Amino acid sequence: MTTFDERERAYEKKFAHDEELKFKAEARANKMLGLWAADIEGKSGPEAEEYAREVMASDLEEPGAEDVIRKVCADLGSSGFGDQVREKRQQFLELAMKELSRQD
Repeated sequence: MTTFDERERAYEKKFAHDEELKFKAEARANKMLGLWAADIEGKSGPEAEEYAREVMASDLEEPGAEDVIRKVCADLGSSGFGDQVREKRQQFLELAMKELSRQD
């Protein structure tokens, strides 16, 4: 195997790892966002966990986070939450990336 082949294989392996990390971080951030929104709605325990799962599932509707943000804003009863929801999701995504990076 040539050096080029080794580099290519290493790059592909790193890319796959980074994509997996990104996927896990997105899911974790969506769960945290769901729990945050559930708390605002006065939900706790199993009800909050179920809502968080619904938020996570809503991310499968289209690429990106807009489907999640729309769901949470609609459930909170106002599109006026849009900026706050986006900001919270970004904070949760950064936190999730840090948590997952520590696990590596």
